[in-house]
Amino acid sequence: MRRRRFTQTESLQQRLASFAEAARAEATKLSPGRERDALLKKARQADTASHLDDWARSKGLQAPK
Repeated sequence: MRRRRFTQTESLQQRLASFAEAARAEATKLSPGRERDALLKKARQADTASHLDDWARSKGLQAPK
């Protein structure tokens, strides 16, 4: 069985940002409750992942010598 492979058209940063934005937009449509809290949590996690990706790709981060 062969794996399906495809090239991402958007960067990870863009995908995370659009996911977080969509999750927040969907959360505003919901009344307070578990579903809304879960969407907001996923949006925060996407933001955190974006910040971690920034940190990992930063020029200041160097391998130990």
